[in-house]
Parts: sequence; structure tokens; C-alpha cells
Amino acid sequence: MSRAGPGAPARSLWRDASVSAVSAGFVAVLVGFTSSVAIVFQAATALGASPAQLASWMWALGVGMGLCSLLPSLRWRQPVMVAWSTPGAAVLASAAATGAYTMPQAVGAFLVCAALIALAGATGAFERVMGRIPMPLANALLAGVLARFGLDAFGAAAVDLPLVGTMLATYLVGRRAWPRYAVPVVLLVATALAGLRGQLHLEAVEWRLTMPVFVAPEFSVTALVGLALPLFIVTMASQNLPGVAAIRAAGYPMPISRLITLTGLATLVLAPFGAFALNLSAITAAICMGREAHEDPARRYVAAAACGAFYVAIGLFGAAVAGLLAAFPRALVVAIAGLALLGSIGAGLAGALQEERWREPALVTFLVTLSGLTLAGIGSAFWGVVAGVLALFVQQWRRPAAPA
Repeated sequence: MSRAGPGAPARSLWRDASVSAVSAGFVAVLVGFTSSVAIVFQAATALGASPAQLASWMWALGVGMGLCSLLPSLRWRQPVMVAWSTPGAAVLASAAATGAYTMPQAVGAFLVCAALIALAGATGAFERVMGRIPMPLANALLAGVLARFGLDAFGAAAVDLPLVGTMLATYLVGRRAWPRYAVPVVLLVATALAGLRGQLHLEAVEWRLTMPVFVAPEFSVTALVGLALPLFIVTMASQNLPGVAAIRAAGYPMPISRLITLTGLATLVLAPFGAFALNLSAITAAICMGREAHEDPARRYVAAAACGAFYVAIGLFGAAVAGLLAAFPRALVVAIAGLALLGSIGAGLAGALQEERWREPALVTFLVTLSGLTLAGIGSAFWGVVAGVLALFVQQWRRPAAPA
């Protein structure tokens, strides 16, 4: 199965566009935004952000994620997906809650983190490390990251059985009758049902353009150690690592180092306006790189491009679009995420467990990643790879032959 790439023949966006791809892009935005925007708001508020600065954070993150997804996807005709660092936002929220950092100091830390990310990409160091991870372990890592969303989708039935049950039934029928449009139809049916039940809360939507607010950076050793370095480590280990795994599992020949550099440079430019860390996406990438986006892998870039366009709209109309996306009930968002990722979870597990010699290390990687283990502020994606590599080393280690 071929994949497009840099230097590939030009394709027509209008010919390649499809309802399934555009809807996959919208689902990716819905899932990515609603699942973690509260953490971003918490981090900004803890740093003393004003309402205008909060909106500016949405502007910077939306425009940054959008352009870094949209432009490379159109340029290379591959589904390039960039997101904000959710664990990075959690690190910021936790550190800022101590009251030890001001907004200018945080912006200085964002700039340092961005420079380190760009350096990791420009030197090719991160890509070389990722190249040493066996493909079955990368598949297991991706499956472990995504499986939590699958579990949560079915767990949401305990919260709202009629809504989630209807979504599951629609999905099963859709996969049989119109497989390319199963997820879009589920989203439409769920939205209609939520509207009829009065679960869509549109009263918070206010349509107005967002104006970016510049904050001059302030550099300090305390912020470097307490904010910049932890932000860099968790972004690379918990976000970029599974992001690369998603790309490898999907089989796209993307220039990883150039993409990492791009996210670092974009963060560097937008940091004074609130972009704390941009990185490769894993969860939303799996939505746009999977079969639900399109049967033809060469046409799935449209999903990423659509996602990027939606993110830019979020940036330009930050508060309004935030209110619009927040209008969806939580159970709907959780369920649509899990259903959209079922194919990617299955493909990841199949690739991880296919060969017997890789099976046990891959299973260890999957389970540790799925466990949600966090040590030293670093998430389970990193520790899953560490555990899998250790299991592989022990499995393949051989004692030296005794002298004759």
C-alpha cells in the first residue's frame, strides 16, 4: 500500500476531498480540543492570565496547530497532525499553582523549551532514537495510547446509556452498510439526539474575533529548571514519541526531524502570545490516518488539512469556537473518540503481536502504556517503551559460551 511523500506527484485537493475525510478532521478537533482544553485554561489562570490573555492562548495554539497541520499536509500530501502538549499543560498547571512563576517567566520558559525542541529536530537526534525502536514495540505503544479512549467510550455508557448505545448501534450498522461514512453518520445521529434531549448548550457561544496579546519574556534560572526543562521532557517523551509511533504505524514516509523542527520554530514564534508547546499528535493523528478518514491512504491528508483549517478557525474565533465545541455533552465526545479509534487500536495490536518473537516485549509495552503510569512527571508512553526495550533485551540476551 503506497503512501505519498515529499517529491510525490501533485494531487488535486478538490478531487481527493471527501465527506469522510473532512468529518474525520472535525472529530479530531472535537476530541483533541474538548479532552484537554480545561487543563490549558487551568494553567493559564494559575499564571494569572487575564480574559484577554486566555483568549490569546487559544489564538496562538489554534493558529500554531492549524498552520503546522494544514500547510505540511498540503505540501507533502500526507496527514501531518500537530497538537498542543497536554502533559505539558498539566506540568504548567501544577508548577504555576505554587505561585512561584509569573506570566513573563513562563513565556521565557516556553521560548527555551521551543528552542530545545527545534534543536532536537534540527540535529536529527530524536529521529535517530526513534529509529532504534522496533516496529512491533512502536505499534504496541500506539495501541496502548489509544486503547484508553476505546475503554472510555464503552465506559461512557454508564453515564448516558441511551446516547452511547445509539451511537454504538449506529456505528455497527454503518460499518456494515456504509463503512467510509460510519463515523460521520454516528456524529450526526449523536448530535441530533443530544439536541432533541436538550444536551447541547449553545448559550456560551459569542462570535467575535480574538486579538493576540503579546507578553514580553523574562528569563530566570528558576523558571528554566522548574518549567522549561520539565515541559521539554514531557513533550518529547509523552507526546512526540507516540506521535512518531503513529506515523510509523500508518506507514507514511514523513521527514520526522523537519516536522519536529517545525513545531519547535512555530512555538518559538507564538510563545509570547501563549503557545507553550506544540508537538506531533498521536491520538488525533490516528483518527486522520485511519481507514475511517478514507480507504485510500493517499487521500487521508485531506483529513489532516481539514483539521488544520478547523484549528485556525478556533484560533481566530477563540472564545466563540471554544464555546461551540464545549457545547457537546461529555459522553458524546468520549464515545465518538473511542469509536473513531477502534480501527487504529486493532491495527496497532495486530502489528504488535503478529510475530511470536516480539510478542512478549510488545505486550509489556502495551500494558505499561495503557496503565497510565507516571514517574518523575513523565507519562506512561515513555515508560512503556523503556519496559518493552528491557523485556526485549532480557529475552534476547544470551550468555557467552563457556570456554572449551
